[in-house]
Amino acid sequence: MVTAAQPLPLRKAGIREAGIHTPNRRAGAPRSVTVRHLGPNWYASVMGTAIVATAGAGLPGNAPGLRTACTAVWALSLAMLVALLAARTVHWTHHRDQARAHLLDPAMAPFYGCLAMAFLAVGGATLVVGQDWIGTGTAVALDAVLFTVGTVLGLVGAMAVPYLMVVRQRIEPGQASPVWILPLVAPMVSAALGPLLVPHLPPGQPQETLLLACVAMFGLSLLATFLMLPMVFARLITTGPLPLALTPTLFLVLGPLGQSTTAVGKFADFAPGVLSAPYSQGFGMLAVLYGVPVMGFALLWLGLSTAMVLRARRRGMGFAMTWWAFTFPVGTCVTGAEALARHTGVVAFDWLAVGLYVLLVAAWAVTAVRTARGLLSGELLAAPRRAAVEPAPTTARTR
Repeated sequence: MVTAAQPLPLRKAGIREAGIHTPNRRAGAPRSVTVRHLGPNWYASVMGTAIVATAGAGLPGNAPGLRTACTAVWALSLAMLVALLAARTVHWTHHRDQARAHLLDPAMAPFYGCLAMAFLAVGGATLVVGQDWIGTGTAVALDAVLFTVGTVLGLVGAMAVPYLMVVRQRIEPGQASPVWILPLVAPMVSAALGPLLVPHLPPGQPQETLLLACVAMFGLSLLATFLMLPMVFARLITTGPLPLALTPTLFLVLGPLGQSTTAVGKFADFAPGVLSAPYSQGFGMLAVLYGVPVMGFALLWLGLSTAMVLRARRRGMGFAMTWWAFTFPVGTCVTGAEALARHTGVVAFDWLAVGLYVLLVAAWAVTAVRTARGLLSGELLAAPRRAAVEPAPTTARTR
């Protein structure tokens, strides 16, 4: 007897499932230039741009012109953040119904984590490379503001978004998405970038408090991510591949992996002189004993995600805002590899950082050009449409 194993009904989920906008290319489709459909997912473009600057500044060697290029990219990310904040303010002022709908949509609400991470990413890049153009004092002040705002928004989002998912939104197992990780990663970004401000605080309690607060946010984000990842992987195994336009979101899983490796490396960099022994030396051990295995898993997931994206591309995956998932998560793996190179002295991690950075820059360039083209044409600001869903495979069982 031969029967066909049918997919779960929720595998029908189209583009709304992750709040992702795909360009509307239908003949004669209207192209609206309003910001009504400008969602919080656009902050991913700011994150993806800022990480190019931060990751490039930490590469081994001293490539001519690289730091200047990174500083220019930082300036671009700052301008993008200001412009997007203005556009989103108009969105909340004139399209409050749509803004409230985003908050109650389990597909779109997690993207509010990108708002926090945009502040944090630009702030970190300001202190790493922006000080070359605006001076150390101004860079510290600007980063302090961006870090504070981003951290507060990140902590609120890490609690509010799961709360809304539990009490206001109706979610079924087949809807699990890597996008759910976004609000949980924001405190990890704070944990990785907060130590940069430690040397600029008065010695003693202020420095120790900030560093330990970053350690606490590291734990908060890591444990919350460990709760979410099994649901995402179970959805893939039991339901099958994500819809084509959502496939790039698999790269989001790299975010907590690379960022946590970066964070423990930063703890080891700044703990000496701030924390007493043996805790300061303990962070040096943690940077290696935690970072190396996690980076190994990150490379495994990178390979799996790349294979899934190539598969989706062969089946007709076109450009969507989900392509920004190729940038920031990969950038965190670059900074994580740089941290491992510093604390192990293994040259292979330097080469890994360089290789991943080349991948990051290529992904950023392609995605930025396609985004600019869609923005100028109005396609990315038009009302979203449902993406075509890949036909589910039929599995035959004989008994």
